[in-house]
Amino acid sequence: MKLLYSPNSPYARKARIIIIELGLQKMVEDVIVTLPADEKIRAVNPLGKIPALILDDGSAIYDSPVICEYLDELGGGHFFPRASLFKAAEGRWRALTLQALGDGLADAVVRRTQELRLPEDKRSAAVIAHQTKAIESAFAVADRAAAKFPEFPTIGEIAIACGIGYLDIRAPNDGWRGRYPQLAAWLETFSKYPSVEATKPPG
Repeated sequence: MKLLYSPNSPYARKARIIIIELGLQKMVEDVIVTLPADEKIRAVNPLGKIPALILDDGSAIYDSPVICEYLDELGGGHFFPRASLFKAAEGRWRALTLQALGDGLADAVVRRTQELRLPEDKRSAAVIAHQTKAIESAFAVADRAAAKFPEFPTIGEIAIACGIGYLDIRAPNDGWRGRYPQLAAWLETFSKYPSVEATKPPG
């Protein structure tokens, strides 16, 4: 299999963390693609987005929530709570909702960054304000939830960490750690996972 990704992508980072945690490195080859989407990625994912996972039979899976769940099932992981014959999938909807929150945080950072890269006279103050509000709201919810984050992370906590990691490279002076100390304390510990350290975006 081949994982097409960009090193700075918070969405691809989720998949890369799962690959490392489940010991799938020998099964999945890393392929870095150039952004904005080049023909290599668009031939795999018609939306031109990363990550995309090319399976051994040549078919492809996208985007990150689908890829991550596929990898988790392939590796017999625990990042997506599942039901069994004798037990319900406890915490599944919570994990998926947190994943949506983390991905949404990353979405807002991406959109605000794109707007801020425009010449000042072409920027939309309304877009910047809207995305900043989404970022702050996501942080506020994650900060309240951090006290109950489980000892063993799910895809939800991974997505939150990846979204924050992307903010840290795009807005390093944001100062969110002072505003959301509970979340900051959790991330400091979570960031020590070897898989999290190994996938830290270069910026």
